[in-house]
Amino acid sequence: MATSINIKRKNIDLPVDTLQKLSIMAAVQGKSLKNYIETLLISKANSVAIEVSQNPSPSNDPWFDDPENIASVKRGMAEMKSGKGKAYSMDEIRNLLGV
Repeated sequence: MATSINIKRKNIDLPVDTLQKLSIMAAVQGKSLKNYIETLLISKANSVAIEVSQNPSPSNDPWFDDPENIASVKRGMAEMKSGKGKAYSMDEIRNLLGV
């Protein structure tokens, strides 16, 4: 029984000399060029560890690592979406702080 795997097709453009070299390397291993390139790419992708940070800060600010801070941000966003929150301009914030 054959197993099904998720496959996505993607056309790629490579320089002619690169394709020629890859074709020779594939022939040496007794593989088709397509199979050889797929094997190389799959092997490379499987050897790389990718970590996705849950921190939404572009500067990776540690303030966002605290779950309570994130919960506060999410509550504020929910309030804004429901119309219960208020957005303040920088001038309004300065006035409220007495700066």
